[in-house]
Amino acid sequence: MRYEQTLRLSNREFKRLVGVQRHTFNQIVNVLQDAASHRQTRGSSKKLCLEDQALVCLTYWREYRTYFHIASDWQVSQATVCRTVHWVENILVNSGRFRLGGKKSLLAPSKTPKTVAMDVTESPIERPKYGQK
Repeated sequence: MRYEQTLRLSNREFKRLVGVQRHTFNQIVNVLQDAASHRQTRGSSKKLCLEDQALVCLTYWREYRTYFHIASDWQVSQATVCRTVHWVENILVNSGRFRLGGKKSLLAPSKTPKTVAMDVTESPIERPKYGQK
């Protein structure tokens, strides 16, 4: 779904689709615009506008689909999706505006956490050692 199509969605539907609220998405686009203004462009123009590049990256993070599937939805090549995701990731990490607090920030008693992210994709399975009954 292109950015122009998301403008028709309500704020609740936008968050359900993209995974972030609309004002957070606008902040991401502003950071990308600042970085794009300093970038030298060579060759042909980009097939995706900055808003669409942010949507491609957020789609990848939210759904963890392959580059092939995302590229077929957006009618671009896999390489374009890969470059876009890596460029957006690097810009957002270097901006420092979208970082989560570390483990020590959660342990501080005076602060209540605003955001908690948990990775539960892997869990170890207890198995007997080799030679153990």
